[in-house]
Amino acid sequence: MKPNYQYEKRQRELEKKKKKAEKELKKTTVPETPPVPETVVPQDKTKD
Repeated sequence: MKPNYQYEKRQRELEKKKKKAEKELKKTTVPETPPVPETVVPQDKTKD
């Protein structure tokens, strides 16, 4: 029986596309998820 190279290639391409889509999705959602900590400026207590 002859191996079906086109089928195997198509499966690899689909897998790559799937991984790329997951990576893009992760990339777009991750920056929004963690709350950005505001930089708290410590006030000088000696100037009271």
